[in-house]
Amino acid sequence: MTTESPRWFTSSYSDNGGACVEVALNMGGVVPVRDSKDPGGPVVEFGVRAFAVFVGGVRGR
Repeated sequence: MTTESPRWFTSSYSDNGGACVEVALNMGGVVPVRDSKDPGGPVVEFGVRAFAVFVGGVRGR
């Protein structure tokens, strides 16, 4: 587990219109995901492998 603060970013495919999801990939074994419009709101955490499978599936479309 890391004590580092999340470094949030949006996809390079985002049009920066404010309706994005943000992820932080610097958190060790988890990938936190949040709504960019509500940075103080809830965060959903995924395991690194589960997130990689998700991203692979999205890229395959």
